[in-house]
Parts: sequence; structure tokens; C-alpha cells
Amino acid sequence: MNLTDRVVLITGGKRIGQVVARRLAEHGAHVAVSYRNSRVEADETAAEVRGLGRKAAVIAADVSRVSDCAAVVASTVAELGRLDVLVNMASIYEATPFDETTEIVWQRNIDINLRSAFLVSRAAVPHMRSQGGGRIINFADWLAKSGRPAYHGFLAYYTAKAGVIALTEAMALELSADQILVNAIAPGPILPPPDLSTEERDEVAKETPLGRWGGELEIAKAVCMLVKSDFITGETIRVDGGRHLR
Repeated sequence: MNLTDRVVLITGGKRIGQVVARRLAEHGAHVAVSYRNSRVEADETAAEVRGLGRKAAVIAADVSRVSDCAAVVASTVAELGRLDVLVNMASIYEATPFDETTEIVWQRNIDINLRSAFLVSRAAVPHMRSQGGGRIINFADWLAKSGRPAYHGFLAYYTAKAGVIALTEAMALELSADQILVNAIAPGPILPPPDLSTEERDEVAKETPLGRWGGELEIAKAVCMLVKSDFITGETIRVDGGRHLR
């Protein structure tokens, strides 16, 4: 797919999402970003996109709500005229011990990390189908792709991200006749969480075969590659510096 004048919707427009939006705009796309609490970051992202001569839209949405999943697509089309690419980046990552994983904790992880990817995609598909095709990119996790839970306290998160991989494969098959290609990215050590100590950051880098954190741009490169490909669908690609090899 040539990105010139195509419209991309990114759910979750801060941190890595900001870099993805800028990279897509550099390749010619107009970009809509959704946010739940991070309006400032979303506005900054939109300003960067406009600074590159592209159109941008900022849309408030809580993708844990069914109605917002459809509304964010409708708002994108209303403001930018069409929808060609959906990047489902909205996610939560919270450690919760097994004995404290209540139904509420479980459902919150499923709703945001998994269900929203399906619901936003379902709303986006009719628009892509009417245009003869499109791209959907979901976000999984390198551990789920590798079949390795590895860390305690992430039962609901891991389960949801494993579901994202299954969702990606099933949607790729279901939508293949419509020329809608569906893939997923499974990030590894890309961007350290703000609360991670220097020692912890160094330990992660040491355990990664390439010996470093990847940085947001590596995810943006992977997104662009999958958007531009016309023959990759149903894949989950790890961007983890070889972390899964250990």
C-alpha cells in the first residue's frame, strides 16, 4: 500500500504511538489518534503530523467501552474522509498478583487489550471493504508470541495478548477476500517504563542478545513495513532484539 493521502487511525497516541504517527505522516499518511487521558500528548502528536503537511484528528475515546470503539472510527471518517489503516495500540500493562486478580482486573485487561482490537476493527472493516482493501495492525507481546509467561503477576495481560495473536490470525483469514491484511507486532524491550531503575534497565539490556533497548522508531519501522506489504497477512512479528532466543 502506498501511504500517500491514506488515512490511518491509531488507538493510543502517546509514547510509542507518537513516533508511529510521525513516521506514517512522513510517508504521506493523514493520521487520527485517539486518547483516553493523554490529551496533551495526543495534541502534540497531531501538531507534529500537521507540521509535516498532513491532516490530523484528535479523538477522545475509552476503548474499554463498546460504544467508543465504534465512535472512534466514525469520528475518523467524519474528520478525515476515509479510513485505510487501523493500528490497534491501546493497551494496559499492570502487574497484579494471582490472588488479587479479581474479575474486575481480568475484565479490564480483556476489554482494553483484546476486545477493543476486535470491536474497533469490526467498525473499520466496512470502510476498508468499500475502498477495496486496507490494513489492520494489532499489538501483542513478545512473551505471548513465544509461549512463555515468564513473569509473575501478568496472568490477565498475558492471556489477553495471546488472544490478540489468535484474533489476528482469524481476522486475516476472514478478511482475506476483501484484501484487508491483518497482522500483529509483538514488542520486546522497546521503551523502558518510567518507573524502571537504571539497574533494571541495564539488566534488561544485558538479557537481550543485541545488548540494548530498541527504541520507539523500531516499532514505527515495523508498522510501516506491514502497511506497505501487499502479501503479508496473519503474521505476528516480534520486534525484541532477539530477546525470545534466551
